[in-house]
Amino acid sequence: MQENRAVIRLDRIRANAQYFLSRAHGAKLCAVVKADAYGHGAPAVAQALAGTAGSFAVALVEEGAQLRHAGIAEDILVLCPPLSEEDVVRGARHRLIFTVADASDYALLARTCERYGLCVSCHIKVNTGMNRFGFDGDGFSRFLAGALSGCVRVEGIYSHFYRPENAEVTGQQFELFQTYCAAAERAFGSLVRHIAATGGALASPEYCLDMVRIGIGLYGYLPAGFSLPAGEIRPALSVFSTVACAREYRGGGAGYGGYRPKGKDLCVVRAGYADGFFRGQAEGNSLCMDARVAEAKYRKYDEICIFSDADAYARRHGTISYEALVNVGRRAVKEYVNGESGG
Repeated sequence: MQENRAVIRLDRIRANAQYFLSRAHGAKLCAVVKADAYGHGAPAVAQALAGTAGSFAVALVEEGAQLRHAGIAEDILVLCPPLSEEDVVRGARHRLIFTVADASDYALLARTCERYGLCVSCHIKVNTGMNRFGFDGDGFSRFLAGALSGCVRVEGIYSHFYRPENAEVTGQQFELFQTYCAAAERAFGSLVRHIAATGGALASPEYCLDMVRIGIGLYGYLPAGFSLPAGEIRPALSVFSTVACAREYRGGGAGYGGYRPKGKDLCVVRAGYADGFFRGQAEGNSLCMDARVAEAKYRKYDEICIFSDADAYARRHGTISYEALVNVGRRAVKEYVNGESGG
């Protein structure tokens, strides 16, 4: 077929999730399935993790709604704060948990809920050093001292390590986070506390608290600065493409530009940058929008694996595994398997 085939090993995702649960020291697992589960397909991944993950995290309200339509009943935390009344109404309809990262986020939730007769839940995001989303100290104190709405239930508090591999920086962040947690729990009572994503969960059992948010680790990869013995977690995604043409080099280039092949055997693989692959360091400009001219000897119609190791691919292209994973399955037909079948 013309489409590429993305084979996703659900058994590996489940095994990876179990591994991180074993490292969580009693904390619950929040499976991060934003960006279509890092390119693996959020509905299928979430369904596969039913009974293992206690909750899920997405970036956008629309992603949460997609999970509800797929039958996911567990809590779903939306990591990006709402930006409009439409976000709030849609999120409330699908029983999503919102992020409140400053006083205006809370005001938007309260105002919308009061206008439409809604009640919603939220987790508070505090800034401990990443400076992306989150209350800062003075603003948080003013928020806690202000009027609060009975329509908005505060159920959790969280932050994010920006250098989990650095023990000193992470320790300072964690100490600050505990200060925020103490102030919040004086105002709201007991809350679900979470700061550790994949790196944080590996950095120290102390950081696991009530819940760990595992994203990249579910899919078989680790943040920079961390390593595990081979086989502890395993990649779940491979992408296959079809050889659309096999030929001998007859002079000229190989794709756009002035690159000259070193040998005579060429093939054209039906995968290009419109499929999410990167031009960056391909030889010459051999990667085109919908195809790549490669120096290899294959037969026409052969199916070949063109992606199976996001770390190695990212190193070749000067990026990170996260960016590779969310791109390379674009325009691919997803095939879910348990075990070695399917490629």
